Amino acid sequence: MRSHDASLVQPLIATRQPASQGESLVVWAVWGLVLAAIAVTYSRLDPAVLYHVSRHGLANGLGRVLVESNFSLSLVAIAIALIALDGLPRRAWLAGAPAIVLCAVTAWPGVVDQGDLDVRLVNAVPAIGVGMALVLTVLGARVRGMRFARRRPLDLARITIAAVVVALSIPWIVAELGFSLPDGLFLMRRVAVQPNGTLLPAVHLGHHHGLDGALLVLSALLLSRVRAKGQRLGVVLSLYLALMLAYGAMNLANDFWDEQVVKRGWIAWKIPDALQPSLGPVWLVTLALGACVAVCLLRERSDREAL
Repeated sequence: MRSHDASLVQPLIATRQPASQGESLVVWAVWGLVLAAIAVTYSRLDPAVLYHVSRHGLANGLGRVLVESNFSLSLVAIAIALIALDGLPRRAWLAGAPAIVLCAVTAWPGVVDQGDLDVRLVNAVPAIGVGMALVLTVLGARVRGMRFARRRPLDLARITIAAVVVALSIPWIVAELGFSLPDGLFLMRRVAVQPNGTLLPAVHLGHHHGLDGALLVLSALLLSRVRAKGQRLGVVLSLYLALMLAYGAMNLANDFWDEQVVKRGWIAWKIPDALQPSLGPVWLVTLALGACVAVCLLRERSDREAL
C-alpha cells in the first residue's frame, strides 16, 4: 500500500520541480544572432544609410550592440533572470535582484533615445544587468539542466503566432543584415520622407523597432512555456510576459503599418507610437491586450497545476 501511495505522490513531486533552462538558452541564442548581425551591419555600412547613428566602423557596430542590449534585450533579460532564479538557491537572489534592477534602468526616460542611438555611458548599466542574467541562466542550466518544458495546451497558438510574426518580420530581418529586397510583396526601397524631413527608403537598412517588437513577442511566447515552481513567482512571470508580448505586438504593428501600408499611400492614418508608456489610447489597447494574454497564461498555468 505504501508503495502504491508513493507511486501516486511521485508525479506530483516531479511537477513541482523548478524548470530547466532550455527555453531561456534558445532565447539567448536568438538574441546572440541578432546582436552579431547588428555588430556586422553597423560596422560595415555608412551611418548615413542607417538610422540615428553617427559613428563609423567597429565603434558604431559595438556601440549599437550595447544600445540594443538596453532596448529591448534588457526587457527580456528580466524574465530570463526570474526563470533562472526559480531553480537556484535563495542566495542567488543576492545577484538576481540587482540584475533585474539594472535591466529595469532601461525604462528610465532618456537612457535609450530613439532620436540618438549612439552609445552613451549610461547604456553600460542595463548591459551589466543583461550580462548578470546570462550568468544566472548558465548557473541555472548547470543545476537544473537544459531540457524544455513538456507540451503545453497553448503550444499550437504559440506556433501559429510565431509563424505570423516571423513572416511579417522578413523585411526587417533582411535590413538587419544590411540588404534590401526589391519592392513587391514587401516595400523596402521606395524613398519616403521621414518625420524629421530626411529621405530614407521605406525600410531603412539596420535595426528597426518593429523587429524589437517581434523579438519581444517571440521571446515571450517561448518563455511563457516555462512553469515556475513558486506560485507567486509563476504569477508574476506570467503577468510580466503577457505585458511584454502585448508591448512587442503593438510596436510590431506600429512599424509594419507605417512602412508597408502608409508608405504605399493606401491610407494616411498611422497606428500611434507605443514605444513610451502613456495614458493615450494606444497604451490602453496595449494594457487590454496584455490583460487578455495574462488570463490565457494564468489559466494554462492553473490547468497544469491541476494535472
